[in-house]
Amino acid sequence: INKSEMLNIDTIFINDEINPSYYKNIVKLGKKKIKIIDRTKLILDIFNLHAKTNEAKKQIELATFEYMLPRIVGQWTHLERQMGGVGTTGGPGEKQIEIDRRLIRKSIEKLKKELKRIQTQHNNQIKNRENIFKIALVGYTNSGKSTLLKKITGYNAYIEDQLFATLETVTKKLKLPSNTNVLISDTVGFLRKLPHNLIASFRSTLSEIIEADLIIKVIDINSTDIEGHLNTINETLDYLKVGDKKFLLVFNKIDMVENDQLFNIVNKKYNNPIMISAINDLNLDSKKVNIFGGA
Repeated sequence: INKSEMLNIDTIFINDEINPSYYKNIVKLGKKKIKIIDRTKLILDIFNLHAKTNEAKKQIELATFEYMLPRIVGQWTHLERQMGGVGTTGGPGEKQIEIDRRLIRKSIEKLKKELKRIQTQHNNQIKNRENIFKIALVGYTNSGKSTLLKKITGYNAYIEDQLFATLETVTKKLKLPSNTNVLISDTVGFLRKLPHNLIASFRSTLSEIIEADLIIKVIDINSTDIEGHLNTINETLDYLKVGDKKFLLVFNKIDMVENDQLFNIVNKKYNNPIMISAINDLNLDSKKVNIFGGA
């Protein structure tokens, strides 16, 4: 902190979640106000930028309030300094903190009720789909799930080369070569060390994964940390208690591979998985349903 002040830095990013007491201690070390943004806060800010639907906005708002509640004390350290260290119990800083906490708790309670109502609506929709085979696309953020959905269903999905371009689950009907209809859902991308309260807030969105008969794990073959991305996917599925569901492993973006030896390495390590380029239709047949032929 002292070095940051010497360098005139006003914002510090920390690539991990800071617990509330540690956050307060960091803030107190500085002589001037320095903004501290940890990994969780940055993720919430990115989510907030990309939220489009009412449900997504409520989910992010809930996760943000739950993140803020134990950290609200850190926002008022300037009052402690102004008032001094003696006889300050019950001062204006403390009163304001309690007011803010009460308002946040009320907001959390209200948002949970609203999201529970949305969850009930989702559950009713899913019950109406009990007799149709359901597929969920899951993967690390920016692995190309939305592009794959667009290519095989014709749906005009929102696609951007960025983290968390999609925060809403989209479900579309798809006819397989056998003339069997299935439902395929694109879900929010996963991320390493994604806070559990954020996953919990998105539970209604992720319900399509929970109810799926088949999970398609989409991996960017060009990632420098394929194993880490796959572990993140599996850990999130385990958290949702669906880690034992039937799945297919699909490596995407093969058009961007520069070293052909990568194909041999991936084939050997992952037992000849499906390899595609969703954006260029590589290894997708003319009906764009080849990879689901065995579903």
